[in-house]
Amino acid sequence: MNGSAVRRLTVAQALVEFLAHQYTERDGRRHRLINATWGIFGHGNVAGLGQALLESGPDTMPYLQGRNEQAMVHAAVGYARQNNRLAAQAVTTSIGPGATNLVTGAALATVNRLPVLLLPGDIFATRPADPVLQQLEVPYAGDISVNDALRPVSRYFDRVMRPEALIPAALQAMRVLADPAETGAVTLALPQDVQAEAFDWPEEFFADRVWHVRRPAPEATEVAAAARTVRAARRPLIVAGGGVHHSEAEDSLRALVDATGIPVASTQAGKGSLRYDHPADIGGIGHTGTAVADDLARTADLVIGVGTRYSDFTTASATLFADPAVRFLNLNITPFDAHKLGATTVVADARAALEALTAELAGHRVDETYEAEYRTGKTAWERRVDAAYAAEDETARPSQTQVLGALDAVVGDEDVVINAAGSLPGDLHKLWRARSPRQYHLEYGYSCMGYEIPGAIGVRLAAPATPVWALVGDGTYLMMPTEIVTAVQEGININVVLLQNHGYASIGGLSETTGAERFGTAYRFRAADGQYTGDPLPVDLAANAASLGMDVLRAKSVGELRAALAEARASDRPTCVYVETETADTVSGAPEAQAWWDVPVAQIATRPAAVKAREDYDRQAAARRRHL
Repeated sequence: MNGSAVRRLTVAQALVEFLAHQYTERDGRRHRLINATWGIFGHGNVAGLGQALLESGPDTMPYLQGRNEQAMVHAAVGYARQNNRLAAQAVTTSIGPGATNLVTGAALATVNRLPVLLLPGDIFATRPADPVLQQLEVPYAGDISVNDALRPVSRYFDRVMRPEALIPAALQAMRVLADPAETGAVTLALPQDVQAEAFDWPEEFFADRVWHVRRPAPEATEVAAAARTVRAARRPLIVAGGGVHHSEAEDSLRALVDATGIPVASTQAGKGSLRYDHPADIGGIGHTGTAVADDLARTADLVIGVGTRYSDFTTASATLFADPAVRFLNLNITPFDAHKLGATTVVADARAALEALTAELAGHRVDETYEAEYRTGKTAWERRVDAAYAAEDETARPSQTQVLGALDAVVGDEDVVINAAGSLPGDLHKLWRARSPRQYHLEYGYSCMGYEIPGAIGVRLAAPATPVWALVGDGTYLMMPTEIVTAVQEGININVVLLQNHGYASIGGLSETTGAERFGTAYRFRAADGQYTGDPLPVDLAANAASLGMDVLRAKSVGELRAALAEARASDRPTCVYVETETADTVSGAPEAQAWWDVPVAQIATRPAAVKAREDYDRQAAARRRHL
């Protein structure tokens, strides 16, 4: 290698050594970029990365044993989010189903803009036998494998067909993982023969490398234009997205709000950007938002998006921002998101943009009548939260919202509450009182059932002293309980709150409103008419959790639930609190949706429920608009 020092290692050994020397740096603080590697081994990676991880040892690269490939990605995503995207983890699998099981997790990471490094094994580069076990044969192309399914869900993809190709591929992978505007799932597909091939690597490849995580400052002209837009607005509203947290911009947002009095509504990813009891925090926005936030959104003449990508839940499927003269101002590190809704843009790091805008708005404050209006609305909504949380009979079976009320009374400011799918995200977005930036951990970009338990493991690995709660319904639990075994094996004392309501509560309710009449959403025996409307299934999920090694506390009433949650929080073992709530075809106790969500309804139907649902749909859809 031109006379420079070299080290002879296999490709897999070189990759592990390289990863051990990668760091991120932001605001003068350094973090190891890849802190551990999750892995399930098969013939596609056992002799390559498996051998390399064993030989390197835990001091070089800690190894974590998972039970499901998708779940390993979820755990890595939870870890990255808890670390504000400054530290991540890798995931290695064999070829075939092990690799394709990564796709859902990769999509989740990329949709949520969270870094994870995927290292699936691949078919032989040299093709000594064709096909090999688990190879997908594509008649029109010899260079395709199942790993190509990861291309559309990865922010960067490369297949390392030669040892020397690892160097540029690995460097590009790190660049993307550490880039706040580009990050997401990164895939390096590793043919199994290449993994085991030796090569003379330049020592420079293994030197410590620090990837600076940018805080791009806004252009002065953009800030000036933004300030003029804010000063001209009578009813401005901030929509705080996940970018506030990723940038650690919570203090800067609070400084802007304290100075100007502009109210803050939050997306699922942005909730907790302000503490719930801040006078300007008006809670969640959109289909699962609060009444005060959605009422203000309908009359806002300026919407200031900070680090948000404006999903259809946030915009109520383009029906929420109803003022004919409404305009948008977006502060976002990603131009793609900044330019949405025909906005005036400040393309920059969220913290840097907020600080610059605060300085430019010196002396400006919204009218005091506007402040009084939203504070009154906030007080009224807090009374609705109190009512949803309250339980008059401590001996009765709790509703889902009463479960949240009991948990709210137990958690501390430092606790992290994790959820992703079902009816819980809506209840949490409306009702949960977030007390710190990290407490509210909702994966709602992909809303993936099964994220919660492995995500909780990832968070606990990132914050070992932090109590972590995974809230799961029975439908989500049955999707992916496997990583309970990992939590038990590693002594990761997560708390799982398991709500049994005998079916898909969220989709059951949606099905009813769209004319599908809860078809296929209940966990029940078939009735005489062939539908699933018989008795509930005799499934004991608490016993299942216990069989996987968790301590299980059964709570049959509100009073027992409070005691069980307190006991779980004090435990040093992985603990499941099991509670049977109302069934999937009854109301959870949460306030109804305060804004619409577009789920198309059949234009032609014979059943009266579907006909009525279509009439309601046409009425709501008429309010959609394009913001240009």
